[in-house]
This record gives sequence, C-alpha cells and structure tokens, in this order.
Amino acid sequence: MRSAIVFLFVVANVSFAQAPARTHSITVDDYFTLAAITQIAVSPDGKQIAFTEARWDKADDARKSDLWVIQFDGQSEARRLTFDRANDRNAKWAADAKTIYFLGNHKREGEKKPPYDGSTQVWRINANGDNLQPVTRVDGGVGGYDLADGGNFLFYSVEKDHRDQDDFAKLRTQYKADYGHGIRKVSEIHKLDTRTWRTEKVVDETRYVREFAVTKDGSKIAMVTAFDDSVLKSEGESRVDVWEAGKVTTPPMDAYRAKAASPHAWLEDLAWSPDGKRFAFCVIFDAYPAELAIGTHSAAGWDVSLAPREGKWELVGYGRALGMPVLWKNADEFIVQTEKAGRVIPFKMKFGQSTGTPISDEPILAFEPVPGFDNVYAGMRGSVGMPEIVSLGQNGPVYHPNPHTRTWKSPSIQHVTWKASDGTEVGGVLELPFGYKKGDKLPLVVGIHGGPTTSTKADLNFDPHNGRLYFAANGYAVLFPNYRGSTGYGDKFVTDLIGRENDIEVNDIIAGVQHLVKEGIADGDRVGVMGWSNGGYLTNCLITRKDLPFKLRAASSGAGIVDTVAEWGFNDEPAYPKVFKKGHPWESPELYKKSSPTYDLGNVTTPTLIHVGGNDVRCPPGHSRMLYRALKEYRKVPTELVEYPGEPHGLTKGTHRKAKMEWDLAWFEKYLKNAK
Repeated sequence: MRSAIVFLFVVANVSFAQAPARTHSITVDDYFTLAAITQIAVSPDGKQIAFTEARWDKADDARKSDLWVIQFDGQSEARRLTFDRANDRNAKWAADAKTIYFLGNHKREGEKKPPYDGSTQVWRINANGDNLQPVTRVDGGVGGYDLADGGNFLFYSVEKDHRDQDDFAKLRTQYKADYGHGIRKVSEIHKLDTRTWRTEKVVDETRYVREFAVTKDGSKIAMVTAFDDSVLKSEGESRVDVWEAGKVTTPPMDAYRAKAASPHAWLEDLAWSPDGKRFAFCVIFDAYPAELAIGTHSAAGWDVSLAPREGKWELVGYGRALGMPVLWKNADEFIVQTEKAGRVIPFKMKFGQSTGTPISDEPILAFEPVPGFDNVYAGMRGSVGMPEIVSLGQNGPVYHPNPHTRTWKSPSIQHVTWKASDGTEVGGVLELPFGYKKGDKLPLVVGIHGGPTTSTKADLNFDPHNGRLYFAANGYAVLFPNYRGSTGYGDKFVTDLIGRENDIEVNDIIAGVQHLVKEGIADGDRVGVMGWSNGGYLTNCLITRKDLPFKLRAASSGAGIVDTVAEWGFNDEPAYPKVFKKGHPWESPELYKKSSPTYDLGNVTTPTLIHVGGNDVRCPPGHSRMLYRALKEYRKVPTELVEYPGEPHGLTKGTHRKAKMEWDLAWFEKYLKNAK
C-alpha cells in the first residue's frame, strides 16, 4: 500500500507535465456529458473504494447513479457493478471486504411487488460484480438502513400512517381527503439477521425517523426523530433519540435547542465513534453558523454538548456537495468538514479542543480514512464540473470520472475580495473566460447563491441553477458574491444579515460590481444578475432598486420570493422568515414589508426572465407569477415566465436544465451582451 501511494504521486506529476491542449469550447450540451461521483466508501481492508456515479440519460431524462468499485492503488480500471439505472446509493461494506450493501430502486416491467416494483430496497452485491440480490422486500420500500456486527445485522426503517385519536378521527377515516393534521407519517426500525433472515421490530415510537445510525456492535441506535415528516416539525422540534437495551431515551436537548442561537435547527448526519460511547451530529441553522453536537455516554447517562469552536473554524452546513461532515477516527479523534473563504477544508480534531490540523492543503469535498494508515485518506477533490477520487497525504489521483474535460477551455476561477459600503471585507468567486487578458472589459453577470446561510465555493463547477461555468464559457465575466449572511467568513458575517434583508447583502453585491468595474474587468454599462432560490429573491431585490451605480441590463430570477409574508404563509419552512424577520408577521410587520420586493415593483425597468418549478413548495410559483404579472401587465417591461411542469424546488429533468441554460444565454445575449 505504501509503495502504491508513492506510485500514484509519480503518475500525478507525469500527467500534469503532459496535460493535453485546451481546444474544446464548452457548450450547454457538454453539461450532460459529465458524470458525478455522489459517494465514496473505503473497504475495511483499505484496498478498494466503492463509489456511486451518476450520469444523464436521454431515455428517462434524468441523472441516476450506479455502483462502481476501484482498487485504491489506482493501478486498475474502475469496474461498474450495477447497470439498471436504479439510482443506487448509500454504499456500505461488509466486514469481509467482499460484499457491498446499498439502496436502490430496481424496476422490472410488469412487476407490482417488491423488490422489483421500483420501491427503495436494500440490495447487496459481491465486489467482483457477482450475485446481485435483494436484502429487503418491504411493501412501500425502506427509508434508510445501516449495518452492524460486520454486516451480520441490517437495520432498516419503514414509514406508515398514524391516525391521531381526537373528536374528529372518525370523520377523517370516513371521508377521504388531504387533511391539515390528524394523519401523519411515522416510522418503525427493524433489525434483520442476514444469516438467518429473521426480522424483529425494535423501534415503534409513533415518531418520524428522519435518519439513524447504528453502533458497530448493533447495541445502540441514534435517531433524528420528529412528530411527523413535515419540514415545520423537523426544523424546530426534531430531537436525537437513542435506542439501547430495548428502550428509547432522549438525551438532553438544551445544547441544540433551548441554549442554541436559534430554536429552529435542522439535525443531520449522525455518526458514532468506533467504541459506541459517543455520537456526533450537525446542528444547522438559518442565519447562524452551523454547530457540531456530541453526545457522550457515562455512568450517569448521556450528556450532549456543542464542540468548542471559539470562532476558530466553521462547520460546513447547508450546501455540502458530498460526504459526511464528520467522521470518527477513534473514541477521541474525529475529522470535520470546515470552510473558509470559499474553500472546504477537512480538519482533524480532538474531543474537547477547539483547534485542529488540516488533513490536506487543498479543498477536499469528501473524505474517508483508509484502514491501517494513520494519515492516509480517500477523498474527492474538485475538478471541472465534478470531483475526482484521490489519495490524500500523497496527492495521488485514483479515478477521474470526466477525463474528456481536460481539453475543455475552462474558465479561470479565483477568490476575490472587496470593501462593502460600511468598510466590511466581502469575498466571492470570480470566473473569467478561458484566455482572458488583463485589461479586457467584459459584460458582467452576477450569479447569486441560495441559502443564504451557505456560500459559493472557489472550484470549477457546472451549475445550471446559478450560472456556474456556462456564462463564463460564453464570454462573460461572472461574479458569485458571498454577501453578508454567507458562511466561511466568520460568525459575525453570518449573523449580520438578521433583520437586514433586502439591505445589507444587496449593498454588498452592489459594492462587488463596483469593485470589478474599477478594476477594469467589468463593463459598468453591461451588468446582469441571476440566481435561484434566495439568489432569485436577491435578483428580485436588485431589479427593484432605484439609482444603481451601474446599468442593470438583464435579469434571470429563478424560484425567487417576492412577498415575505406570503413566504411565511405558503412555504414549507416558515421558520426561515421568522428567524430573519425576528418574529411572525404580526410581531415584526415593518421588517416583513422592508424585506419584500413587492412594494418596489414599480421601479423595475430591467428585462427579466423568470423560472420556477410547477411543484415548488419551498418557493411556490405564486411568487413568480406575481412578478410576471407586475412586469408584463403593469410595468410593460420585457419579461418571460418559464414554469417547469412537475418540478420541485430544483430542476430534476435534463430537458428542463438545458432549457434554463438556453433561455438564460439567449436572454442575456439580447439584453446584456448586445446592449447599446
């Protein structure tokens, strides 16, 4: 293994020295040639990596993943194990390093019963590709699973309807309808012995299990549970429960609820220490930095506390591309995914300490320790569009899913900073076209990330929602501002946005544009803006601003909010506006009005393209229809409304993603690049 890692390092240098010429001009269609690695899992003997790789297919107009495996020494070709486009995922190795378990939605024509009815089931296959077989055959499918005792036991969750008993329960049963409450989704967890195929139910608490993790020996289960499966209950009332010795207990919640910065946290990514005496999970907030909570078992019971940070590191919260944010090395050491100024950096930490040591000098999107080696990790490093698998510690490549991109005329990527109007330093990512020469003044597109409690990362990324890569490939300078409220620039930078939406962050973006104009990169007479989700909202804020210090020629508003009272009332996560506006609409009416672009729609003169998913519950299409009505019928501003049928908050179909990119480029070509 040690000699193999050195060999990989040599290959990396040879490959770099003989890099092919950049001859290919990037097109929209190139997006659909990219394969995406969505997960890696290192075998227990450290010799192989199982990974899931997603590819687009015109036949089903979707990107779905299959299971692959490769030798960690990088000296063999990757081998594809599944071919059914069943969206295989969540791969886990058995202790023998020969068997891989995973979730998949396998479908056979005419089959109406599991496991081949398209429902989610647990499957397993030998690492050599032989003996694919279903492990579960649950009606309706499973929600999640985990292995214990080297794979001898498999735990899985299932959902069921629970009817609350009250004065109107009989009517709800008698008349079929969609009721606001009274009938809710809850979960059970079952334990399957993979040697005898005997199953027993171990958890049935009439609560919904969002996720769970099992100790190595199978003696404990940590669960993120809520009253039901709704966002409303999960974002503010979910908790971590622990099953042990046939009983479910709830460790103290004060650290991540009563004493937390906000009561409306999401709980995610449970992970047990190898000895089963500690568990960790992420506490992710809107408007506040994410925290890492750690539960510790002692003779007195469970104690839960937040890992000390003291402002020395920031946990990656929303917007994680890949991988678990925390992995335990032993009972006292763990690796945590942190971010700083647009870079994701894994840190090795010790329990109770607030400082750590980076395991890599370059941004790493995901990582796993390699058994048998103290400082060797399998990781996923950013490349053009999608990551590649590497051996960390020796910087050796193991597998690149998109070798054809080495000839692409990719944009240059750099992190830039500027001063906001109040003197605060703000950062962001700048993409410039391939071959850009200093002094060239280009039309500028401002691509605004969603969240807002996340950030744009300084890596090459092809993203139809937020304008990554395809605008720069078409001759634009593109700025992705990490405005106030973004992560990676310190705790205060995140919380400064509370109570100041449609104000401080918009000023940060305006200052970023002025900086690029002053630097001679951007043409101040040709500026456009675009974004999705919160980026769409901020696009709406910018087009309603009067007296901008540059010419805003074109806009693309994707799934953007227009009225924040309607956001509180109609969206699936009402805690978001409540946190940023410091209360409900009747408690902070002035902040709701101030943050709503609604009341300034009369200022809009910018030609605006509007995108939204027809089934979006996060930013419902009513907002986009309101914007379209104001611009088309009353302001007489050039506009188009593109509503994608059946789509949720993000576009899932390849044809819809292509349509968005083509519409964006055509719109900005007419109203921005060729503006006079």
